[in-house]
Amino acid sequence: MKTMEGRVALVTGASRGIGRAIAQALAARGAHVVAAARGDHAAPAVDAMVAEGGHAESLALDVTDASAVVAAVADVTTRLGRLDILVNNAGITRDQLMLRMKPSDWDAVIATNLTAAFHMSQAVLKPMIRQRAGRIVTVTSVVGQAGNAGQANYAASKAGLIGFTKALALEVASRQITVNAVAPGLIDTDMTRSLAAGRQDDWAARIPLGRLGRPEDVAAAVAFLASDEAAYITGHVLAVNGGMYM
Repeated sequence: MKTMEGRVALVTGASRGIGRAIAQALAARGAHVVAAARGDHAAPAVDAMVAEGGHAESLALDVTDASAVVAAVADVTTRLGRLDILVNNAGITRDQLMLRMKPSDWDAVIATNLTAAFHMSQAVLKPMIRQRAGRIVTVTSVVGQAGNAGQANYAASKAGLIGFTKALALEVASRQITVNAVAPGLIDTDMTRSLAAGRQDDWAARIPLGRLGRPEDVAAAVAFLASDEAAYITGHVLAVNGGMYM
């Protein structure tokens, strides 16, 4: 069903994996999807959505460039007339044990995973407040809830997104803007496929449902929180982790 027809959705980190699945899920529900990624990396995903009858366009955007974010959001709202959904999905890892972690690796992860969500969310608030409606959904991680050795920077960024989500939800609820987060567990993406086969089996054995998640599992959760059905849900963190952290 085209339950999001007439809505405009901006998805960051939309070129592959979870971000691409989210963009496809929103397009399948009728939203006009603006798929943002560095360079022209989102173009193949957009081509696939259009081939399936969806409405989508690619947006070259470095989410760590605050001025570029403001300009991009202004352009989208001017051209398309509105902006209804923001999905903060862009993220990177620079894993290392704390004693060996370079300050530059800490800064890069915080800038891309956490600070960019601040800039993106701040930029979309003006059109959403004018509309008196909007959905902001941020992709955090089970690592932000439970921690993980060798990922102090990543865990800090993802835990920060949870606090950010709750605070912003309180600020904008009176304008009928909901702000929620989805916390994936171990998802079968390019990054996790780089693990040795034995490691994947070890991780799967620790997950009560007995398997890694799929990008589509996360996309379904995001699409729900971005929908009218979730209009009375805000400040919530929805775990999509197969039970690996409760």
